[in-house]
Amino acid sequence: MITDKDIEQFLQQAHRVGDAGLTICSSGNISWRIGEDALISGTGSWVPSLQKEKVAICRIATGESLNGVKPSMESGFHLGIMRERADVNVVLHFQSPYATTVACMAELPQNFNVTAEIPCHVGSEIPVVPYFRPGSSELAEHVKEALKAHNSCLLRKHGQVVCGKDFDEAFERAMFFEMACRIIILSGGHYEVLTEAEINDLETYVLGKKS
Repeated sequence: MITDKDIEQFLQQAHRVGDAGLTICSSGNISWRIGEDALISGTGSWVPSLQKEKVAICRIATGESLNGVKPSMESGFHLGIMRERADVNVVLHFQSPYATTVACMAELPQNFNVTAEIPCHVGSEIPVVPYFRPGSSELAEHVKEALKAHNSCLLRKHGQVVCGKDFDEAFERAMFFEMACRIIILSGGHYEVLTEAEINDLETYVLGKKS
């Protein structure tokens, strides 16, 4: 059962996302799985100053709003990701300055692995979702597919989506995503990326994966 304490924690995390500059005004949305239900920022709400009356409580299985608040237009991919992945409890759609600039570039970077934090936290491969109208079923399906086996994706001419087991993990992925894009933009396109061997080394000695 979702409690007032849960909602307060959700609001604090939404404001944290806003304070970090990952969302402005009505851009972006956030969700949190609690049992069979999820809290989702409401349609048209401002994540940086999200209020209790703008938080939707939705059934994950059906998308039904249980408290009469209409969820974000992007609730389709929030709930879709949660249905596909039992390990995901938080989904964040954000539109930070540098990462969104990259999403709108005529020629996208082919590799985001500019620092160790990217393969270790964001993902060594970041899928790109073609442009679809925000809130559309097509966008929801493509984002859901992109995050079946990844934790971050870029939405062409739109923004980004990350997911994680908790708020800290999703927040960290979003911040490192933005950091990588900032490096790419400020370098003027003249940057180096980690080699495959260097990434494998990180996965073995930092993430503890067997090669």
